[in-house]
Amino acid sequence: MSNTIVQYILLRTDLLKELGWSIGSVVAQACHASTAVLHLYKDDETTIKYLDDMDNMHKVVLEVPNQESLLKVSEKLKENFVSHKLWIEQPENIPTCIALKPYPKDEVKKAALIAYHQAISLFVRVKKDPNQCMQSADRQVHETDLTPRASL
Repeated sequence: MSNTIVQYILLRTDLLKELGWSIGSVVAQACHASTAVLHLYKDDETTIKYLDDMDNMHKVVLEVPNQESLLKVSEKLKENFVSHKLWIEQPENIPTCIALKPYPKDEVKKAALIAYHQAISLFVRVKKDPNQCMQSADRQVHETDLTPRASL
């Protein structure tokens, strides 16, 4: 059993690809959410351990396609009692990102993946173009190995 502590971050890719946000603006959303959740859970034992080993932090960044999927993931995380922060950019009131508080990887991996895949499978079902569906499904399978996504 791994005792690696990891923080999951989920970013909306439509902000970049469809709504024309700059890469800097999208990355800032992840930074806001990560900072906020670390502050919210600053007294949590796992968060303290995560921050104490600052040079060895582990983050997993996953993409979600749109606002609907992001909100669905947040609801599923709540249902599974996974502590997180849904970042809502102000003053526009736009949900942009989710950051989970740091957890031991083995403890959070299953709950995070269930929430993530339920939201993504919802997105795959509503796509009209079968080729796009296959691409999204392929990306979904790829991300089950929890490798960080460098491209948004």
